[in-house]
Amino acid sequence: MASPATAGVPGTPADPRPRRRKSVTGTRKSVAVLFLLPALVLLGALVVYPIGYSLIRSFYNANGDGFAGFDNYKAIFTDDGIRTALKNNIIWVVFAPTISTALGLVFAVLTERIRWGTAFKLVVFMPMAISMLAAGIIFRLVYDQDPDKGVANAVWVGIHDTFAQSSAFPNAHPGRDSPLKPYQGGFITTATVHTGQTVALPLVGVAPDQMPKGAKSAVAAKPDPAKITGTTWQDFTRGKGVGRLGVPDPSELGYDGMRIEAVKNGKVVASAKAAADGTFTLPAAADGAQLRLPASNFKQPYNGVDWLGPTLVTPAIIGSYVWMWAGFAMVLIAAGLAGVPRELLEAARVDGATEWQVFRKVTVPLLAPVLAVVTVTLMINVLKVFDLVYIIAPGSSQDDANVLALELYRKGFSEGQPGIASAIAMFLLLLVIPVMWFNVRRLRREERR
Repeated sequence: MASPATAGVPGTPADPRPRRRKSVTGTRKSVAVLFLLPALVLLGALVVYPIGYSLIRSFYNANGDGFAGFDNYKAIFTDDGIRTALKNNIIWVVFAPTISTALGLVFAVLTERIRWGTAFKLVVFMPMAISMLAAGIIFRLVYDQDPDKGVANAVWVGIHDTFAQSSAFPNAHPGRDSPLKPYQGGFITTATVHTGQTVALPLVGVAPDQMPKGAKSAVAAKPDPAKITGTTWQDFTRGKGVGRLGVPDPSELGYDGMRIEAVKNGKVVASAKAAADGTFTLPAAADGAQLRLPASNFKQPYNGVDWLGPTLVTPAIIGSYVWMWAGFAMVLIAAGLAGVPRELLEAARVDGATEWQVFRKVTVPLLAPVLAVVTVTLMINVLKVFDLVYIIAPGSSQDDANVLALELYRKGFSEGQPGIASAIAMFLLLLVIPVMWFNVRRLRREERR
């Protein structure tokens, strides 16, 4: 062993004893542990203990006094409600992160090319400042079935009515002593008509504010020896004893646009549309026919799509999730895009690549690490989704929109089955672990580079 006097002199053997590494900051381990202790206590109390207790509780029955073995875990794959929740979670994991990330990528790339890109990013990111509870309430109103309340159906009905306008007389029907009777969703005269005859086709049941805007005061049709004429109108005048039944009065409006068909032996031989004052004229071919007001005159107004019905409730809720989280994806991808070397993009353009080729073969591959981070983060997030489903889905279709986190809540608090709820919690943890493991491995690879 070298003496202290000869230590460090060339040719002197080195001291074989390992030297302790000093802390970079000079902090002792005991002091570091002291500072970490509060965080470790909180971690143990809020994470480790609940996980351990849930694991133990998942092997006991509902009362907690009997060992149930793996029965609670078997219920995950045999209970209809849990199976529906599992199926919906798969739909969520596949579509919600993919759509959010794709929209975030598109927004991030496009906002680089517009003048007000920062303002646009702010608007798209703004939903992230709203809580899940508030977003759920907003979209519960957006998806309301009534077009006068729900924005989604108001837009949908507006588009539909542009191409297929509904009837103005959905509630019209014959009144007292009417010459009409029900027929194939519409109405038909009880007797045949002949040329030179004037026909009265009175109806009731249309609210004054629902009458066509172009409707005018109804008038009695003038007879024509070679044709059949008539009037169809709203045979109702406000006030007791006012107006004459079956005769047009000045205060009564004609059914502007009402379609009238002449039917012989089940075939339509002539047709006409009523004028603004309700009058119509049919050619001589209608002689001996019955006059029919077809069902198309009484078609109910289009009420839109049942967004929160059993069929569309899950896609509708996923749409609200995308509205919230597409901004998150956009901001992260935009940050990654800022670090992409512009020389590579310009070189691709100089080589003759189109903008689509530059995007697909240069931009996207360079952003692959960022896209992976965003997608994995959103996958972990959607596995735990609860608030939106609980608030947006009405009671009638909540079973169809069910997810594992909601089923956990229902089993644990509504149905009094904490053992099954704990098993669902552990199953969710098992689903999250592979995704987190993938993310950690990817981050370590990035650090090595």
